[in-house]
Amino acid sequence: MPDAAFDALPPALRTLQTRPLFVMRLQVKPLQVVGPQRRIGVVPGGTFDGERLRGEVLDSGVDWQTVSADAVTGLDVRLVLKTHDGALIAMTYQGRRHGPPAVLARLAKGEAVDPTEYYFRIHGGFETTAEPYAWLNGVVAVGTGHRLPEGPVYSLFEVL
Repeated sequence: MPDAAFDALPPALRTLQTRPLFVMRLQVKPLQVVGPQRRIGVVPGGTFDGERLRGEVLDSGVDWQTVSADAVTGLDVRLVLKTHDGALIAMTYQGRRHGPPAVLARLAKGEAVDPTEYYFRIHGGFETTAEPYAWLNGVVAVGTGHRLPEGPVYSLFEVL
């Protein structure tokens, strides 16, 4: 019965379609623990690679994390991407990461954990004045994350 509401919609509004944008791998320094609910992660670099754009993440990123009482980590990230041809793109994203306490403890220890054992999703957008990438200014991106000991890896998709 819950899907009945979707049946009345035009076909274009019944599903969400995406197109691969890029895979991004971030390096992170040890978290700065400001308190039980606030952690700050500094991102000194990384890479991104996709069909339409690729390059490096510049040493200027920061991730302000909040940890709720139910152990859901909220992400609020700002990065600067530099494409292979020198264009600068500001990227912001927010997200959520959570899972069973034992899995989160393994992640906190720096262990490699199968991404199917926890939830890690993001959404974000871009800003640039570089003409070849101006199309990004109108894009909403969604992604799935995977936390490795050296930093997160994201698969990002353009929402069509």
